[in-house]
Amino acid sequence: MKSVVDGTDQGGISKAVNWQGGGGFKYYYLAPSLLKKDKHDNWIIDERYNADMLAAAMAKHEGFKYSPDEQIYWKQGKSTEKDYIFTTTKFVTMEFLDKIHDEMQPDESLLICCKSFSKPCESRYPNITVKKIPKMLLGRCEFGKEDCSLTIVNMPHTPDPSLEGNAEKPEPQPETKTALKKLKRSARKLPLFGEDDEL
Repeated sequence: MKSVVDGTDQGGISKAVNWQGGGGFKYYYLAPSLLKKDKHDNWIIDERYNADMLAAAMAKHEGFKYSPDEQIYWKQGKSTEKDYIFTTTKFVTMEFLDKIHDEMQPDESLLICCKSFSKPCESRYPNITVKKIPKMLLGRCEFGKEDCSLTIVNMPHTPDPSLEGNAEKPEPQPETKTALKKLKRSARKLPLFGEDDEL
């Protein structure tokens, strides 16, 4: 690809079309699937994700920019100046939630993504939302697939008679001829402009 872009590759059709170079391309390394099924057919977080990878993935999924704060551990990403996300694999208790809430400013809000949490945490503070991984992700993406191959559909090929030398055009079928004649006749009857239109 690099040779095609910089114009040094004259193989394929490059020479035939006098390709001088140009264009570009991108490629990406895909992370493993965030979720996978365990032996009991339950969705779990893939063990190949370390804490930072998981936090970055959750921030991306939830529309936050992953940018961990150096001083405040629960500020792992933000969507606005005062809206943060925190991802943990620990069980979130009310005491843990209270500790975080005490550190928050009154105008700040926080989304906590965790594996599990104590039920009262769900509605303890209006500015803290607690969601369970993987439940919050299921239905949004396909998980547990390592093969990200694209299904490529080839367009139907219509031969170009100009490229085939003296190849004759196939004769239209009688039904097609009749339909074409009707179409041409009706097109002649249509006014070019409406009756009230002026040139």
